[in-house]
Amino acid sequence: MTLAAVAVAAGIPSPSQAAWHLGPFPLRAYAFAILLGIAAAAVLTRRRWAARGGDPETVLDITYWAVPFGIVGGRIYHVLSSPDAYFGPGGDPVRALYVWEGGLGIWGAVAFGAVGAWIGCRRAGVRLAPFADALAPGLLVAQAIGRLGNWFNQELFGGPTTLPWGLQIDEAHLPAGFEPGTLFHPTFLYELVWNLAAAALLIWLDRRFRLGHGRVFWLYVAFYTAGRLWIELLRIDPAETVLGLRLNVWTSVVVGLGALVAFVLVGRRHPGRDTTLLRTPSTTQDDEADASAPAR
Repeated sequence: MTLAAVAVAAGIPSPSQAAWHLGPFPLRAYAFAILLGIAAAAVLTRRRWAARGGDPETVLDITYWAVPFGIVGGRIYHVLSSPDAYFGPGGDPVRALYVWEGGLGIWGAVAFGAVGAWIGCRRAGVRLAPFADALAPGLLVAQAIGRLGNWFNQELFGGPTTLPWGLQIDEAHLPAGFEPGTLFHPTFLYELVWNLAAAALLIWLDRRFRLGHGRVFWLYVAFYTAGRLWIELLRIDPAETVLGLRLNVWTSVVVGLGALVAFVLVGRRHPGRDTTLLRTPSTTQDDEADASAPAR
């Protein structure tokens, strides 16, 4: 057996296909990973929202707004940060609409998803900050599961490696300049493990210190960007660069530092956990007035 064969045998195999067909309808692993991640996040958030005193049914109402906004925002960011495949030489602008092929930028997904969540919270009559705190660990779980879609698509992996957990890539997905049998850093796996560990840490910190007023969410941003920073430096897929570094590296640094500042400032102004989840909570005087009012 050659050294190349030994290396391949020791690596992580990539799935042989990323889609299955039910008649004329394609069933894509990437879409399943996204949907499974959303479902897992919704289940975890319902439990955390109920533990904070909220109605778990509210989570689904807000999800109906946040998810579509997040998908649109994630796609927009991906296209803007990797435009060559769509608007460069030989690119196809129509493919920018093909979400099922992969490519959702987390920064756009979180930003637009937050707008959708804000709308959903307003319609449900709850405050955004405590809901974001309940949601934060679920976001990390959803992102972890979603990375399985990159594994099936054989995309967004890192540079070559000789580590025993290197990722095998089929020749059809092999980047130019690399020979068959080359193993690559499985960045999908790195981020999956990092996100699950960060989610567990967030839950522990929240229980230990009774965080509130959006601080769990800001910690989520800080934890995620810290992991995304070093993982992004391993990736070799085409991306926009600024001063020699990938755009997502700079975004991780700026957003991560901003999240830490927000965490500290909010903690100084609002220590402890939120006392109410409602946007317009009734006062004691209102309750007494309602109780003394004659029945109609």
